[in-house]
Amino acid sequence: MNEKIILALAFFAGGGLGAVFFVGLWWTVRKAISSQRPALLFVVSLIVRMGLVLVGFYYVSGGHWERLAACFFGFFVVRMGVTLWSRSKQEPIHAP
Repeated sequence: MNEKIILALAFFAGGGLGAVFFVGLWWTVRKAISSQRPALLFVVSLIVRMGLVLVGFYYVSGGHWERLAACFFGFFVVRMGVTLWSRSKQEPIHAP
């Protein structure tokens, strides 16, 4: 297959991994509010999310650093998008 197509697929796979990671983080924060053991929830969630992302990076890269870099870049783009999106949703804090 054409190498540019493979790199594009790796980029989108990285974006998908980023989406899974940050949706999982969002879910964890929402559930931790009402959890009896929020610290345990955060630790388990982190291990699961990191495990999924690392295994995803491993399989997407297929032993090629170029694919790994494209996958990481897709993850990073999603991270930047989530950061910008979450900042725009915050209400300004005013002094009483």
